[in-house]
Amino acid sequence: MHSSRRLFLCLAAGAAALSASPRITQAQAYPSRPVRLIVGLAAGGGQDIVARLMGQWLSERLGRQFIIENRPGASGNLALEAVANAAPDGYILALLGVNNAINASLYNKPGFEFLRDIAPIAGIMRVPLVMVVHPSFPATTVPEFIAYAKANPGKINMGSGGNGTSIHVSGELFKLMTGVEMLHVPYRGGALALRDLVGGQIQVMFDTMPECIELVRAGTLRPLAVTTATRSPVLPNLPAIGDFLPGYESSAWYGFGAPRNIPAEIVDMLNQEVNAGLADPKLKARLADLGGTVIAGSPGDFAKFVADDAEKWAKVVKFAGVKAE
Repeated sequence: MHSSRRLFLCLAAGAAALSASPRITQAQAYPSRPVRLIVGLAAGGGQDIVARLMGQWLSERLGRQFIIENRPGASGNLALEAVANAAPDGYILALLGVNNAINASLYNKPGFEFLRDIAPIAGIMRVPLVMVVHPSFPATTVPEFIAYAKANPGKINMGSGGNGTSIHVSGELFKLMTGVEMLHVPYRGGALALRDLVGGQIQVMFDTMPECIELVRAGTLRPLAVTTATRSPVLPNLPAIGDFLPGYESSAWYGFGAPRNIPAEIVDMLNQEVNAGLADPKLKARLADLGGTVIAGSPGDFAKFVADDAEKWAKVVKFAGVKAE
């Protein structure tokens, strides 16, 4: 982990140094054809929503279509393996998420090494997750949920977008800190799990805010708390899980990555265009409406953010004994 972390940070630092060089011809010509943006989770989920918003922005800014391609499976590993093994020319990019940071310690041999084989480009935003239940569930607060779960061990089905997703490990962290027993039910994407939560096949999710916010606002799902350390301005009346479980904190994030060895001048161009989008009032407001806080910055800033998060979740995966299934 530590050697990979150093390499990940060095890749970003190298890109920043080289971006000032006179080698701008390739960047001036880029993109000359459509760009594929690979999303590792199912359509309709949080990553997909953010990818489509940012893909539209980049398409309009750069004059070439950024095509969203969903490749769900293995909590995003199938998609990231395809990106890691692609030509490093800027025409295949990855929409990265916290699941990729978690997978770095969850999977032993995924066919690539996240911090070694993926070049950081730019962060997009960070979002809370929301602990949501079906409206028929007999609990309206986190303490009531814990009491019911302890009185009915193993009878609550907890859905997620797959093993190792932020939805999954947020629930595992909750189980670890409360001692409750819940059956984890993994799906091939959070949107699919959400559908079954609405239908009553599962009872609870720790879902990303972009994915569930409209269902919460419509009253289709009952929110119990947000997973961040403090309340969210999007749902200001909703408490944080940490109000009841001191020290509990979890959040999702999104950003762009590319195959290692992508030309530094292309990294620099994409980073500037993404940051321009995050500063645009309309796009920024749309991301805020999804519950997000932008994480603009340099490729080096994003590299450090990702490496720190991978290190954090490695400790949780080990301590909680989370296994890839």
